Amino acid sequence: MIRSLHIKNLALISKLDIEFDSGLNVLSGETGAGKSIIVDSLTLLLGGRYDKTFLRYGEKSGYVEGVFDCERVKNEMAQLGLDEDDTLIVTRNFNAEGRNDIRLNGRSVTLSMLRKITPKLIDICGQNEHQSLSNIDNHIRVLDYYVRHKTAKSFEKLEILCQNLKETNKFLEHVGDAKDREKNIDFLKFQIEEIEKANVKENEEEELVALRKKYFSAETVCDGLKTTANLLTEDDDVNVSSLLYEAVKALRKIEKYGDEYSSLLQRLNDLSIEIEDVSETAKNELDSMDFSDEDLDKLEKRLETVRNISRKYGSGKNLIDNLTSMKEKLNELENADELYEKRSKEKRKLLAEIYEISSDISLERKKGAVQLKEFIEKELATLGMQSEFEIKFNEFPSIENCEKFVSTSGMDSLEFYLSPNVGQPLNPLVKIISGGELSRLMLALKVVSSNCDGTPTMIFDEIDTGISGKIGLEVAKKLAVLSKNHQLLCVTHLPQICAMADKNLYISKSNDGTATFTNVKALDEKDVAGEIARLTGGADISEQSLQTAKEMKEWSNSFKKTI
Repeated sequence: MIRSLHIKNLALISKLDIEFDSGLNVLSGETGAGKSIIVDSLTLLLGGRYDKTFLRYGEKSGYVEGVFDCERVKNEMAQLGLDEDDTLIVTRNFNAEGRNDIRLNGRSVTLSMLRKITPKLIDICGQNEHQSLSNIDNHIRVLDYYVRHKTAKSFEKLEILCQNLKETNKFLEHVGDAKDREKNIDFLKFQIEEIEKANVKENEEEELVALRKKYFSAETVCDGLKTTANLLTEDDDVNVSSLLYEAVKALRKIEKYGDEYSSLLQRLNDLSIEIEDVSETAKNELDSMDFSDEDLDKLEKRLETVRNISRKYGSGKNLIDNLTSMKEKLNELENADELYEKRSKEKRKLLAEIYEISSDISLERKKGAVQLKEFIEKELATLGMQSEFEIKFNEFPSIENCEKFVSTSGMDSLEFYLSPNVGQPLNPLVKIISGGELSRLMLALKVVSSNCDGTPTMIFDEIDTGISGKIGLEVAKKLAVLSKNHQLLCVTHLPQICAMADKNLYISKSNDGTATFTNVKALDEKDVAGEIARLTGGADISEQSLQTAKEMKEWSNSFKKTI
């Protein structure tokens, strides 16, 4: 369950701290006070998309933080490397640039990591989810959620097989017919020949550029090398070598008079050797500087060739990898007939396996549909709808024409049908259902799914849409029953649901003349009666309406003791 929610700088909320209890927590208040913002905050903790427009106007940053009991997700926490604990603290910090930082117990995590954990702690039934039943494509998702424990492994296998089929089809399309293959073979041969003929060496372009730079500076370099050699060579009367020679002769005469003179002599000998080496190196470099215009022309042409190859096919390791890939593709195409047949056999086998798994999934769906029909009709009856509910499947494709139906969700297509009242025919749900009926059907689906799901916390955002009177009481009773085994957070405008709450939270807004703020207050017994009366009768609350509200609360408390 969620113990507390902390919000800062989100929409109208400047700073808000909410404590939740087990059982039925009801959030009520004036329209526009900020109830939906609280639900949006919880959605962010589930991994919902953050948009910078969520940030309170004028602020640079904010956050949403939820504190959860985490017994149900300890395995997932361990897999993410989180320390084993009884509490999970989820924080999403966000800023005006649209960036947000996600943390679990203080450790930074990705959005995908967050989505592996928190949806197992909270199930949100929001207003958009009610409307999702109006889209036929969502009907199969509802059924799949109900049978997910029996189909999970099959869907995992199906996803792998579908990916393999996609890659196989891509290969077969790439190979193509004989005419296309011949064109591709000729083109690949041309590319391979061009690369191999160029025979580009690794780092050759850099070496050529350096050599060209050296050529253009040849005159300056030659002058420097020549001067260096002349100053160091022994061929001239006055040079470094001759001067060193004289110095060595002088030290040899006095070396016997002290070790320090012997040391100086040794250092001069070493320096003579080094100077001689520098001189020889300078002469060799000077000899190598024999460039001609013809040499420069060859260098420029080679550099153009290397750059052209690099531009077309990559350079360095990329060039080698691309050449290898081209040769592999050429081999595939030159042996295409054999490979095409081999991969075609693989495709036929994949299609057979996909068909078998899709058939298994379809069987589980149809078994689940029978159970779901029974449970939904039972729940709708308790909510005042003597309805007939049915899930109609379209004809399952044959194995001969199944390829166009292949998908990671199987090969079924289906639609919900409903007869809202006794004596009315079954019709497509999307064509006949009203807002109130949609809300009750969604509640029925949630009640049924909760029996096979361990999600500890369920959130109902205005499940009472289009509902009032006696049906409102039935919805309230249903929520009370559900809250015995789940923590419920319910945003409502119905006094019956407000009266049934184990904890009431009143959402209001205020302003200081410059800004508007959302506030939350936990109601005591007296305040609860006033809120029930407000929801029942509007702005003017009389003693009679307060007395009626108290009676509603007493009746609700008595009812909860019977379940």
